[in-house]
Amino acid sequence: MSELDYSVNLTDTAFPMRGDLAKREPAMVEYWQSNKVYEAIRQAHKGRPKFILHDGPPYANGSIHIGHAVNKVLKDIIVKTRGLMGFDAPYVPGWDCHGMPIEIQIEKQHGKNLPTVEVQAKSRAYATTQIANQKTEFQRLGVLGQWDNPYRTMNFANEANELRFLGRLMEKGYVYRGLKPVNWCFDCGSALAEAEIEYADRRDPAIDVGFAFAEPDKIAAAFGLQTLPMSQGHMSQGHIVIWTTTPWTLIANQALNIHPEFEYALVQYDAKDATEKTAARAAGLLILASDRLTSCLERYGLSGAIIARCNGRALAGIAFHHPLANAHSAYARTAPVILADYVTLDSGTGVVHSAPAYGVEDFNSCKAHGMRDDQILTPVMSDGKYHPDLALFGGMSIWDANKAIGLALTEQGSLFKFEMLAHSYMHCWRHKTATIYRATSQWFASLDGIPKNQSESLRSAALRGVAATAFYPAWGQARLHGMIANRPDWTLSRQRQWGVPMAFLTHKVTGELHPNTPALIEKIAARIEQEGIEAWQKMTVAQLLEGDSNNNNNSKAEDYQKNPDTLDVWFDSGSTHFTVLRGSHADSLQFPADLYLEGSDQHRGWFHSSLLTAVMHDGIPPYKALLTHGFVVDGEGKKMSKSKGNTVAPQEVCNSLGADILRLWIANTDYSGELTISPEILKRVTEGYRRMRNTIRFLLANTSDFDRQKHYVPLEQRKEIDRFALAQAQQLQVQLNGYFEQYEFHAATTRLLSYCSEDLGSFYLDILKDRLYTHGSDSMTRRAAQSTLYDITDNFLRLLAPILSFTAEEAWRVFKPQALTVFTETYASLPAAKNINAQNDNALIGRYERLRALRSRVNKQLEQARTEGLIGAGLDAQVELILTADELAFAHSFADELKYIFIVSDVVLALGEQEQIIIKASTHPKCVRCWHHTDSVGRNAAHPSVCARCLNHLGIGAT
Repeated sequence: MSELDYSVNLTDTAFPMRGDLAKREPAMVEYWQSNKVYEAIRQAHKGRPKFILHDGPPYANGSIHIGHAVNKVLKDIIVKTRGLMGFDAPYVPGWDCHGMPIEIQIEKQHGKNLPTVEVQAKSRAYATTQIANQKTEFQRLGVLGQWDNPYRTMNFANEANELRFLGRLMEKGYVYRGLKPVNWCFDCGSALAEAEIEYADRRDPAIDVGFAFAEPDKIAAAFGLQTLPMSQGHMSQGHIVIWTTTPWTLIANQALNIHPEFEYALVQYDAKDATEKTAARAAGLLILASDRLTSCLERYGLSGAIIARCNGRALAGIAFHHPLANAHSAYARTAPVILADYVTLDSGTGVVHSAPAYGVEDFNSCKAHGMRDDQILTPVMSDGKYHPDLALFGGMSIWDANKAIGLALTEQGSLFKFEMLAHSYMHCWRHKTATIYRATSQWFASLDGIPKNQSESLRSAALRGVAATAFYPAWGQARLHGMIANRPDWTLSRQRQWGVPMAFLTHKVTGELHPNTPALIEKIAARIEQEGIEAWQKMTVAQLLEGDSNNNNNSKAEDYQKNPDTLDVWFDSGSTHFTVLRGSHADSLQFPADLYLEGSDQHRGWFHSSLLTAVMHDGIPPYKALLTHGFVVDGEGKKMSKSKGNTVAPQEVCNSLGADILRLWIANTDYSGELTISPEILKRVTEGYRRMRNTIRFLLANTSDFDRQKHYVPLEQRKEIDRFALAQAQQLQVQLNGYFEQYEFHAATTRLLSYCSEDLGSFYLDILKDRLYTHGSDSMTRRAAQSTLYDITDNFLRLLAPILSFTAEEAWRVFKPQALTVFTETYASLPAAKNINAQNDNALIGRYERLRALRSRVNKQLEQARTEGLIGAGLDAQVELILTADELAFAHSFADELKYIFIVSDVVLALGEQEQIIIKASTHPKCVRCWHHTDSVGRNAAHPSVCARCLNHLGIGAT
């Protein structure tokens, strides 16, 4: 026999070393779709306990970005891991379809002022196209779901059921119409939700303005004086001073607020104290909060003496002239003092001017003191301009009017200070332009009223719901609690065209709802269910009331009008627990959902609106748990921006590196904070992926000639190290199950990576190579090793599938060619779990951890010997271990296996007082087959270059 016949067992696999993911993955997506893999998963998991992750709908506009990818992949990982755990975990993707961003796109493409019906038709077509594009991009990420039947908020049935849902909430008494200040965007021309407001820096005028004394006798009495001081024989000019950063609101001033418990000072100054700007006031009196007195006088360039002090409560009800009272008769009105606890001493004068139409606290304060809705001044129109009939400033933009108001105040001697101030201010999240609070007649959901047949307010019930919900991470609970606790009533109505209509009739004079509103809502909903929201535009009041058995002389068609408002788009998505979980997809989903998962901004958005709508309807949250992920930032921690050029597009990553690289980055990043991504980070992720892929390839290659039906070796007939590897695989499964249950994907992925590189690659597989390559191809020892590899592969691919879905599926089809998909599987039932109890597993793992520690110390010395040129490969070495008695006994327990475990040619054990590891070069010849140095090489004259052990494995014999 020539030396060329001394071949080892080098098997191969169809699973390639190079992933070439960017090319292979699209074919896998096609495979999943054409073979209806999602449907097969549902069939395989049918009858199991349900786990429902309800998809928060992305908006149907534009290509997906990296944040979308993070969101969908996290959801996909959860759904797939719950399948592994033995749940039936369907995934129904959804889309948010109504709202302003789509309307804006239609305006850009087709111009403004289109008829509503045309806007709706074009918006529906546009959203349909966007959904199709995003669907393809999500599928490319490896996300499996009911893509052929997703939910869309614009589906006719969903639109109809959303209207029905609104009707139920109205019947329960949560919905009312009223005049309130709401967030208003001039560019949108509509009220905004709290979630649609963001804050950005802005420069505005900050002015100190005096309201002249109108009732001096009452002021004197409040300060305990008989009369106010005289100056040059005349009553001193006096002002109570306010500070504001919104001069434009002074036009609508109707009151002044002071704190009942603060001390206020009456201060006198003379002409000699006045600066050039205050010279118009020859002498005067000022009312300021005592604690703000020094800083205010210094800012005004004045000095003066305190005449008297009083508690704020003493000033209640006293009226002061509007600062422009002498500029035009339209402003010849007074502002009474109203006590308010929200006044602070942090800045300003301790006196706050109140324009109830343009501030929530102002509004509430004035209403609490008896002001009627019809008394509230509302001069600002929806486009941000004053009404044309407004005196002095009619037709001006409120922002442009700030300067003009400042000039007018100066002319009247009412302006004490004018300066520009940079401050954080409300902006529309779509247009990035400044918004205001603006009192308009809107429909609201009451947070604090007690609805009929209820014992508590919506706010109270919602806060109980927050307390009953599990949060991942835990800090989300305090965040959502704070937002619910401090929010105003929810503004449900919007002034848009592309949205679900608040489709009911109101009386033209009284504004009251039609007495038969519930039946009318159902009538309208039935039409919408057939024709979409477009039906509402076609229906007339007469048609709606036709055939109404409850109609009477007080309900004539000419007395009623169609409500023109649409529903807040957050109500669309926030009611999907009704329209989807219990509506369009009730056959596969259920209420409440086990989990909602979105970005951290959704504490203000979808988490928030869903909670309120569910509590109104059902008294409980629509979810059992909330998971929040952070936003994606670049490698320097900066927010991603196209203008900065630091964005990472998921499409580009998929087309260059592959979706599995993106999935691995997402899984291996702590989602509870900001997720950092950059080309350098993706490069490191790719290196980790290659280690995993190489491990899979080794497993598949070394089981490629293994037939489980013929070659499987029972656990008790395998070597101890095999049993250890199975115990470790079982431990891995338990660990990952725990991580997945708590949504700790970062910990799970880190463990998988370490399992590949350390537990398998650097230890078990490294040691196993000798047995796999050199033992007889059909020997019991090799088949036992392959049996263990088979069990490990069966387990490992299942655990890996939720994260590296494409790679695991590719490997599974090689591992089990007859199987449709890995995703119908649950956790593998490992033989270690059946034949070795947990106590023995732990003891075995502990024994081998101790051995690995010894091996690590030996490897360190071997590496030093290689560096010094004493040996080449480890098999060139002989290791002498001098050990203490306990360690020596431990080493002896492995008998002749130590040299294979250390991967050296010989191990000599000796007793000593302390551990010593001595490396020597073997003096024996090297076997050309197994590369071990042994004195048995050359004993067989016919095979002089092969050791006796290899000859036995080849069936030749030693002699």
